[in-house]
Amino acid sequence: MTQTDGLPARRIALAVIRAVTEQDAYASLVLDEKLRNCGLSVADRRLAARLAYDTIEHLLTLDHALNQIMAKQDTDIKLRNVLRLGACQLLLEDRIPESAATNTSVALCKEIGMEGLAGVCNGILRNLIRQKDELSWPDPVQEPAAAMSIRHSVPVWLVEKLTADYGADAERLMGYHVPETYVTIRPNLTLTDEAAFAALMGRKVWDKEPGLTPGSWRIRGMVDIGRDADFLGGRFSIQGEGSMMACMAAEVKPGMQVLDACAAPGGKTCLMAEMMNGTGRVQAWELHPHRTELIAAQAKRLHLENIRPMTRDATRHREELDQTMDVVLLDAPCSGLGVMADKPDVKYRVTESSLAELTQTQAALLDAVAPYVKRGGRLVYSTCSMLKEENVRQVEAFLVRHPEFELAPLPESIPERFRQYADVGLQLLPHRDQVEGFYICPMRRKRV
Repeated sequence: MTQTDGLPARRIALAVIRAVTEQDAYASLVLDEKLRNCGLSVADRRLAARLAYDTIEHLLTLDHALNQIMAKQDTDIKLRNVLRLGACQLLLEDRIPESAATNTSVALCKEIGMEGLAGVCNGILRNLIRQKDELSWPDPVQEPAAAMSIRHSVPVWLVEKLTADYGADAERLMGYHVPETYVTIRPNLTLTDEAAFAALMGRKVWDKEPGLTPGSWRIRGMVDIGRDADFLGGRFSIQGEGSMMACMAAEVKPGMQVLDACAAPGGKTCLMAEMMNGTGRVQAWELHPHRTELIAAQAKRLHLENIRPMTRDATRHREELDQTMDVVLLDAPCSGLGVMADKPDVKYRVTESSLAELTQTQAALLDAVAPYVKRGGRLVYSTCSMLKEENVRQVEAFLVRHPEFELAPLPESIPERFRQYADVGLQLLPHRDQVEGFYICPMRRKRV
């Protein structure tokens, strides 16, 4: 066995890291693409995924360590990414020999056209091996925000916001890691019921267990579940449990007129259409045509005829629709920070300025779609964020602007283990609830 065994797995990991940091790509999408038909063994596929995600998750921590070793802080981003991958193996992995981490990094440096810097790469990583026990870290007493930022690889401004929102819980929230990656699936309610779907799951050879919400299942270790025959045949959908609970909060019933205002890729649209047993109508709006096509494809796969995908800007109010909808669901554009435990690149993508723009868009969307709700009808606001300014404070400000609405209780279909935390809506927290971070707030237009 040579010290460059495992190079193909590291090659894929580096490609993912570079795509995220150099091209602002999404780690999960790039990794799926790279692993598809890659020819690697299961062990090497897992190694590639682990190294890619561990490096991305700990970017700020790794950079803090490397900056103490490197003479130049503004090194070429390509070299820095090779060094980050090497440092991840040296500082965070206890099953990888130091020589293997260093030699494969040097080989990757040469592969990406940086032969002239291979020696520099080798020198920096070997210095890191010698000096790793002498590295300095921010003092948690003197610099609490900086210390948490480096410890959990979360930008300082975000550490401060989460600490202001959650106090001591912020540390647990930032430090939470999904024990083992899984996808959540649920049955197509128009084709099967929970008992029949459980029987179908019993025939699958997947690593699986029931989820925490009714009808959901958690699947681990399944490669490309989207190619499964039952998925292609419309027997089930892939959907997070927080997203499912947002649909439960809508309390749709057969024959209703429903609007899903920011609908792509269509998971909530389809679940609500199924809950209505194919009756009534769900208008599914999306700003971009290619995303509207995603909704149409989902509806076709699931054999749902009561969905009407439309390319529409939901911020533009349409007076002709005022008080025509029994339910409006607004799953608003948000920071996405609720899923940073298993999509770590999210926490680097959002900035203070982008967050300010998002909260303005959220308020504008709420104001635009609220008039569509009939008297006595429901407006459900949701995000996959944990920041209070996107969630609780957004709803509180809306209710001040729109006294014709009031908070509505969560339905009993949402398990009590989650409902017990409801106040101004329900904030799901990964470290506490073992589901993705998600906010759900049902409101009702007053009848008078």
